[in-house]
Amino acid sequence: MSDGKPVRTYFLGSGRLGIPIVDALLNDSRIEVLGIGSQCDKPYGRKKVITPTQLTQHVLSKGLTVDRVCSVNAEDFLDQLRALELDLLVVVAFGQLLKPTLLGLPKFACLNVHASLLPKYRGACPIASALLNGDTETGVCFMRMDKGLDTGPVFTVLRSRIDPLEDTGQLEERLGKLASEKIAEVCYQICREGAVAQAQPATQESKVGKVCKNDGEIDWEKSAMHISRMVRAYNPWPRVHTVITTQRGEKKIQIVNAVPIEGNFGEQVLPGQILPMRRDILAIACGEGFLKILRLIPEGRKEMGADDFLRGYPIQPATILKGEKSE
Repeated sequence: MSDGKPVRTYFLGSGRLGIPIVDALLNDSRIEVLGIGSQCDKPYGRKKVITPTQLTQHVLSKGLTVDRVCSVNAEDFLDQLRALELDLLVVVAFGQLLKPTLLGLPKFACLNVHASLLPKYRGACPIASALLNGDTETGVCFMRMDKGLDTGPVFTVLRSRIDPLEDTGQLEERLGKLASEKIAEVCYQICREGAVAQAQPATQESKVGKVCKNDGEIDWEKSAMHISRMVRAYNPWPRVHTVITTQRGEKKIQIVNAVPIEGNFGEQVLPGQILPMRRDILAIACGEGFLKILRLIPEGRKEMGADDFLRGYPIQPATILKGEKSE
């Protein structure tokens, strides 16, 4: 039975997924948030400006303090947590491996909020992987952390259909909100009501690594369906990118939104070739079908529609798209 005391909690997170979740914990009387930690500020963008994580920026905007944790397994940070006498450590898209000493530190558990239907997509990029593979369903698992990679038993699973037009940024935001509706209740059930986690199913295990910049490079020999999934999976980062030769010279673009279209323009049309359509339509032949680009970001410019881009940078039909320019 519950003793009615708030759950003594420390929160670790770095990405956008954790923002609505930490807000929910801070605003629930059943939870006492004793501290918030995120990864250290890092260089970001072409100019390598030292920038806090998305989670840090959000928490600071609320007037709260954030611990920048270079290593959660360092003895000084472990001592800091020991002094708090935690019931629970909540981890959401944090980005560091927790070693056994830390895993055994809270009284009840280290709880990970993972954005997939475990054991599918264990690892760093479950949301992008679900979109890239064309999944129609995903969800959130509230998992007791152990020494494996997202292998621990699960307390609660929340399922959600994937919208056919969602990209990683949109799905991440939506799953974060979904998890935020349940996080305080799950924490309280674990620490005050004796909730028991269940072992993950033995089937459908898969592991996924981090997304890197090169993942956004296009192979036009792939199908238009595959490339359109890439566009969704790698937005907002690293975004699918290519180089177009326009009448004003070469221009690198990032593709923000595109749709696959079935069709065959004959053997003389090569993958990567601009198709002869209306002057305000940007469509590229692929290994199967063609890709109609709706929105893009030209190098050095803001996001715009493909029709606006073509008005400023006319393209000769039959132009073959290149890879990214070397820097």
